[in-house]
Amino acid sequence: MERRAVCVLLWISCLFCCSVAHNDFFTSIGQMTDLLFTEKDLVTSLKDYIRAEESKLEQVKQWAEKLDTLTLTAAKDPEGFLGHPVNAFKLMKRLNTEWGDLENLVLKDMSERFISNLTIQRQHFPNEEDQTGAAKALLRLQDTYQLDTHSISTGNLPGVDLGGLPFLNTMTAEDCLELGKIAYSESDYYHTELWMVQALRQLDEGEESAVDAANVLDYLSYSVYQQGELEKALEYTRRLLRLDAGHQRANGNLKYFEFQLAKRREAQAEEGGKGKDGTERVKRETESKTVENDFLPEKRKYERLCRGDGLKMTPRRQSRMFCRYFDNNRHPRYLIGPVKQEDEWDRPNIVRFHDIISDGEIAKVKQLAKPRLRRATISNPLTGVLETAPYRVSKSAWLIEHEHPVVDRINQRIEDLTGLEIGTAEDLQVANYGVGGQYEPHYDFGRKDEPDAFEELGTGNRIATWLFYMSDVAAGGATVFTEVGAAVRPMKGTAVFWYNLFPSGEGDYSTRHAACPVLVGNKWVSNKWIHERGQEFRRRCSLQEMDRQSPVLPHLLHHLL
Repeated sequence: MERRAVCVLLWISCLFCCSVAHNDFFTSIGQMTDLLFTEKDLVTSLKDYIRAEESKLEQVKQWAEKLDTLTLTAAKDPEGFLGHPVNAFKLMKRLNTEWGDLENLVLKDMSERFISNLTIQRQHFPNEEDQTGAAKALLRLQDTYQLDTHSISTGNLPGVDLGGLPFLNTMTAEDCLELGKIAYSESDYYHTELWMVQALRQLDEGEESAVDAANVLDYLSYSVYQQGELEKALEYTRRLLRLDAGHQRANGNLKYFEFQLAKRREAQAEEGGKGKDGTERVKRETESKTVENDFLPEKRKYERLCRGDGLKMTPRRQSRMFCRYFDNNRHPRYLIGPVKQEDEWDRPNIVRFHDIISDGEIAKVKQLAKPRLRRATISNPLTGVLETAPYRVSKSAWLIEHEHPVVDRINQRIEDLTGLEIGTAEDLQVANYGVGGQYEPHYDFGRKDEPDAFEELGTGNRIATWLFYMSDVAAGGATVFTEVGAAVRPMKGTAVFWYNLFPSGEGDYSTRHAACPVLVGNKWVSNKWIHERGQEFRRRCSLQEMDRQSPVLPHLLHHLL
């Protein structure tokens, strides 16, 4: 529009220049009639410009009304709103892409104050990396929880109440196209196909969109070809050419796909003529699937447990799980008011404490942690250096002792209920998981075959883990133990505890665990990693080096006095 306005002004200027240079136009009606047609064209261009400006303002108005409704709804429960992964993805997309488009649209027509404010604020908006990260999170959730594209696009996810404004959680054909393009840029043709098909489906169903179906088909045909599906690639290419017969790349691909398909059919016919009916191949594939089901890779075990599949809570094991009131051997603070304790698993021994942290304490911990939240890191197993990793998607902060009475009170509570020395433990870590936030399978303790990540602390290995759940999670977000097939669900106000080391000091490899991706909701946790130093008389070492006896919660020595 700006370019057209400039052209109109230049045109007017040109006319005025001509009139100045040739001021005898009035002497000839013939020449004057030419000016009438020039003016007519000019008025037509001016009316086109006015209509374009009105259309521009109407777009801005619609955008403002849509965002007004959305932001008012989102502001009522920001964490709940962003707990839905589609909303989080679309927020990244809006702030990184769409607000920039709006700025370009209204740059010459809005007040200087608004433009200045928007330009300044855009410095703090999500960038390309954020948008890509949110998109990858959606794809990760899709795979982990085996969700179809239609469910994600319509926002119909487990634990979600669509309420009166279901459009807030939905994806447009443009959103689906964007997700497919991000997958394509990562050479992830499987997800490219899924999301291009969804975009095409929504266009076929009549969704009003500026998305070009030919563009979608272009991505789609190539992505299915890359997966070896020549027939489908050919079908999509032909459909593309029905929309745009002159599409150069599609015309070239059509000939290439037809040639490749002919070669494949010829090879199959030749193979059939030699009596190879494929029986042996089918047998090998069946055997391969059997082996795969018996020995699932850890990632698949992890994803199955996150979905609630593959849990090994048998009736016999369940019969050994109990609930009790726990006072840690008549601890003075809990003698009159013992806490509720529940067995979550037997080997490793995992227990849950109920109603162990109050809503007020949770609010204070979150308030203290929020300004310090930074991308969570992992210890590189080869170098021991702390670094970020794509398999740990969260932000964390550390709260040191004595910085607030609530932190001191929480630390004291952990010491009272575990009977372990907290003075040598790490600071209280607070973590918040973002869209699709997860931490793939890992150990909390240091192994013998890796650099001593805790050497500088001088407090030995991590003997135990205490984990507070500071929020409920509508769907996903469980803590799963991949070696034993256990899953612990987040439950606000509770905490789980387990030992990472046997009494002999040897690492308990059955404690390998993971934080499942958060599907819907907002997951807040805080944890305390307790170290070996100071536990010499609180959890005595075994006389046998390889003793693997099940640990029990010890009591403080001074309780016996």
